[in-house]
Amino acid sequence: MKSVAVIGAGPAGLAAAEVLAAGGVRVDVYDAMPSVGRKFLLAGKGGLNLTHSEPFAIFASRYGARQPQIEPLLKQFDPQALREWAQGLGVETFVGTSGRIFPAEMKAAPLLRAWLHRLRAAGVQFHMRHRWRGWAANGALRFDTAQGEQAVQADAVVLALGGASWARLGSDGAWVPLLQERGVDIAPLAPSNCGFDVRNGWSEYFSSRFAGHPFKSVAIRFGAFQRQGEFVATATGIEGSLVYAVSALLRDEIQAQGSATFELDLLPVKSADQVLMEVAHPRGSRSLSSHLKSRLGLDGIKLALLHELLPKQALQDPALLAAAIKALPVTLVAARPIDEAISTAGGVRFEALDEHLMLRQSPGVFCAGEMLDWEAPTGGYLLTACFATGRVAAKGALKLLGAPVAAQNLER
Repeated sequence: MKSVAVIGAGPAGLAAAEVLAAGGVRVDVYDAMPSVGRKFLLAGKGGLNLTHSEPFAIFASRYGARQPQIEPLLKQFDPQALREWAQGLGVETFVGTSGRIFPAEMKAAPLLRAWLHRLRAAGVQFHMRHRWRGWAANGALRFDTAQGEQAVQADAVVLALGGASWARLGSDGAWVPLLQERGVDIAPLAPSNCGFDVRNGWSEYFSSRFAGHPFKSVAIRFGAFQRQGEFVATATGIEGSLVYAVSALLRDEIQAQGSATFELDLLPVKSADQVLMEVAHPRGSRSLSSHLKSRLGLDGIKLALLHELLPKQALQDPALLAAAIKALPVTLVAARPIDEAISTAGGVRFEALDEHLMLRQSPGVFCAGEMLDWEAPTGGYLLTACFATGRVAAKGALKLLGAPVAAQNLER
C-alpha cells in the first residue's frame, strides 16, 4: 500500500488526511504538539467562524492579490461544500447577521471530535510530539520525538505546517529554512489580521484608562478602503475586527513608508455638516466635554481620543474640531509582532508549486494551508482556504501515486 505523510494536524492537514484515506492510501499525520488542532480550537473559543455566505465572486475577491491562485482551489471546495461537509459530521451550521457561517453550537470542539473519530475509523494514524526536522540524506523524513530522532519513509508528503502566529499552538515558521535549503521560493512571513502601535505611543493617562476599551460605531478610511465597525484600544495602539480588515494595507504602507495614517470617523451616522452645526452650537458655561456629550453623544474613549491626538487650539476651534470628529488622523508606526497576529502573510510562493500544490523543487512534496503565500481577512476566509488547499494537495498526491480514488468522497 502506498503511504503519505501529512505533517501538521491543523485544518489543512486534517482535510488532506481525509481525502487521502478515502483514496485508499496509508495516511500518517505528524504534529509537534501533544494534541490535534490547537489553533483551530482557539479560533472556536469565541464562536467558530467556518466560512461566509456571500456570493462566491465576492468571497473569492477577499484573497486580494492572490485571488487568481486561490479561486480555482476554492472552486473545488467552496463555502457551500464546507457546510455540507460539516453537516456530514452531524454539525449543523447557521448564517449569522453579518453573513458569517457558524456551527449551531458555536464551538470547535464538537466538530473536531467528530472529525477525528471519522479519520481514525478511516485508518488515519496520528503521531503527536513529532517535530519535523527536514529530510535525511536518503530522503527519509526526520522527526524529533521523546524517544529521540526517528526517520520515516513515505511515498508522498503533504506539508501543512501553518504560518508563524501563535507559536505556542504549533505554527512557529520553523519550516521556512528547511524548504529554503531545497531552493523553494518563500515570501517573507509577516503578520496579518494584526494590531498596530500608534506613533509615540499613548499617553499614560489614555493607556491606563482606556486600554481594552472598544471604539464602537466608527469608520476607518485609508485610501480606497472605507468601512464601518469597531475596534479596541490597546496599551500601545489598536487592534480588533475593523483594524484587521485593513491590516494588510496598513502593514504594507508602514513597510514602504515607515508609517501609515488613516482617518477615523467617530460619528459615521452623522454628516460633516450635522457635526459642525452641533459643535458650533453655543455652549454657554458648559464644558467642552459636557457640550459634546449632550449635542453629539461623544464621551468616554472617543472624547478621550480627541484630547489625546488634537492640539488644544483645535479643540477650541469648532471647524477644526468638527473636521477631526469626522476624519481624525491616526498614525501607526509598526504592526504588532507576528506571534500576536491572528494569521500570517507570506509563505511558499505559488510560483514554486504546480497546479496540484506540489513543490517544483521537490517532486512528491505538497504544501497546503497557511504556509502558502496568501492572506485574507477574518470572516471564514482563512479556514475555508485551509480546507480547500488541504484537499487539493491530497488529490494531487493521490494522482501522483496513481492511487484508486473514491470519487464520491473526493468531488466535494
